Amino acid sequence: MINREIIRIKIVQLTYAYYQNGNKNIDTAEKELFFSLSKAYDLYNELLSLIVAVTKESRRRLEVVQAKAKREGKAEPSQKFAYNRFALQLESNKQLSDFMETQKHTWADEPEFVGRLFEQIEQSQIYKEYMEAAEDSYAADRELWRKLYRTLIQENEDLDQLLEEQSLYWNDDKEVVDTFVLKTIKRFDEKNGARQELLPEYDSEEEKDYARKLFRATILNADEYQRFMSEASRNWDFSRLAYMDVIIMQIAIAEMLTFPSIPVSVTINEFVELSKFYSTPRSAGYINGMLDTIARHLVKTGRMMKLIESKEASQEPQK
Repeated sequence: MINREIIRIKIVQLTYAYYQNGNKNIDTAEKELFFSLSKAYDLYNELLSLIVAVTKESRRRLEVVQAKAKREGKAEPSQKFAYNRFALQLESNKQLSDFMETQKHTWADEPEFVGRLFEQIEQSQIYKEYMEAAEDSYAADRELWRKLYRTLIQENEDLDQLLEEQSLYWNDDKEVVDTFVLKTIKRFDEKNGARQELLPEYDSEEEKDYARKLFRATILNADEYQRFMSEASRNWDFSRLAYMDVIIMQIAIAEMLTFPSIPVSVTINEFVELSKFYSTPRSAGYINGMLDTIARHLVKTGRMMKLIESKEASQEPQK
């Protein structure tokens, strides 16, 4: 699950923290990097377990309504949502159950939030259409949760606040992790039952190696990379660069020089996008131009053996 997008985000955060921390110990910082990556995987499991928590809440409320209907001799309410087949399969999932057993804090500790979320679901058009639909299939049950997640969980300010209280890491992680939760919902297959595989924490050891190498190259070669930036900035005062701009470009240069298989254009695009989130409004255009200039200089001087597309569409840094 942990991919290079998440790794780049974490390295931006941890590199910034490394320079802000008076005790600059790279081994300690590297442990913090991998801890923060593991927290992203915890969030993935936490969000999947939220679906289970809501389903359990719906069953609890259904039992109350059923008992009342029985006493009054009225027709019992539909069990369609409370016994949604996809949600029941997720509830029985061995991997998710094993994860939740290791957690001190679970959704059972947040009954008010789970209850409010269930009520929001009940009031939604998605829920009403599902309950009224004639189709009764596993595929329809799974699709319901995909729609509910995108509509009421992916963008939910109350949930964001709650997650921030639980972990300082999670707010920055959630947007990316949401995509993996949705991917997991889509790939669930009824025939796999409780043995349905969730996404692994890492797709391969290669991703761990990428994280370690990129972080260490960023820190250990900082002086050289910042010299490249100073030379590329030409007549503009390098010292006036936003500090986060320097961090982002430092990591981008490390990626360009450390990983021959990653195209220059991919590296530049990824870190320009990160600058839009982490730095100033003017940073993206400037970083794009600076990194393009630096990459061409590295190729020209033989420090980097990569192909770079025509400069026709590139821009010089402006600030």
